[in-house]
Amino acid sequence: MTDARALQDGRHPTAAEDTAIAVGEVRKRYGDHEALRGVSLEVRRGEFFGLLGPNGAGKTTLLEIMEGLREADSGTVTVLGQSPWPRNVALLPRMGVQTQSSAFFVRQTAREHLRTVAALYGAGADAADRALESVGLSDQPDVMVENLSGGRRQRLAIASALVHEPELIFLDEPTAALDPQARRDLWQVLRDLRSQGRTIVYTTHHLDEAEALCDRVAILVDGSVAALDSPHHLVSATGAATRLLLPSGRISVEKALELPGVDRATVEGGSLVLETRVSGKVLSALDAITGLDDIRTHTATLEDVYLELTSSSGEHGSDGGRHGNDGPENHDNDTEQPA
Repeated sequence: MTDARALQDGRHPTAAEDTAIAVGEVRKRYGDHEALRGVSLEVRRGEFFGLLGPNGAGKTTLLEIMEGLREADSGTVTVLGQSPWPRNVALLPRMGVQTQSSAFFVRQTAREHLRTVAALYGAGADAADRALESVGLSDQPDVMVENLSGGRRQRLAIASALVHEPELIFLDEPTAALDPQARRDLWQVLRDLRSQGRTIVYTTHHLDEAEALCDRVAILVDGSVAALDSPHHLVSATGAATRLLLPSGRISVEKALELPGVDRATVEGGSLVLETRVSGKVLSALDAITGLDDIRTHTATLEDVYLELTSSSGEHGSDGGRHGNDGPENHDNDTEQPA
């Protein structure tokens, strides 16, 4: 992703201009708990970057440090070329933030709420309608915020983060309250934002979502980056077995184990499950014996990588604080619900 401003000036962007966020050896401790243990990563401009990890792994603390809501104990952080701490008001118009506990002007309509937020950033009133349309709420602009369903409030929270058209967007579990269809609909909204050149940093516990949307992901475990790469490269590097599922009884477990390339054969939920790292060879052998009708293939996914990296983590606490629970509760005014 190149820097449009640099190209307009007739020059190539430098490495610094191509970096939206740079985090170097960041540490943060709360009493005896070390929430971040020397985290380093970069988010490129125009990138869709996912922060994944179990509850308590450090995602919340890292997000809040990036956003300028917490101070790191040590290390360096730059956001859009500036330090976010102490609270950098020059960065605020360039960033959009959606949290799991987003504040709303509940006695206003959806459109009025967004117009109020837009005015705080100096954006025009028409920005509210554009934001409503971008998240699929243009059919309910005059519904009171307090009467919106949980899923529609989640959309409004995202619209609030977008209304002033920021360069950098932080989204914390943006699809958590949505049903499967609404979640898929919002995926397209997020893809559209990325296609506009926006930089998006987001957290999610939906691994299929991260695999579908993210250019790269960082998986945090116990306050450290356990893996950082594109979902495709992370999955390819695991060497995880492919699972072939065929109706139970078509062939016996013993006969399946005799097939070349089958590492393991079990019966699960009415299916014979074969694990192999040479699926083509096994499918060819099955075709000769039983045909390939009703055979399903399950390849490794980002979820397999995630589970492998986090299975030994002892951190199973629930997210709290402003976003989650890897630090003390944040009482920043940005999180209080307006009257």
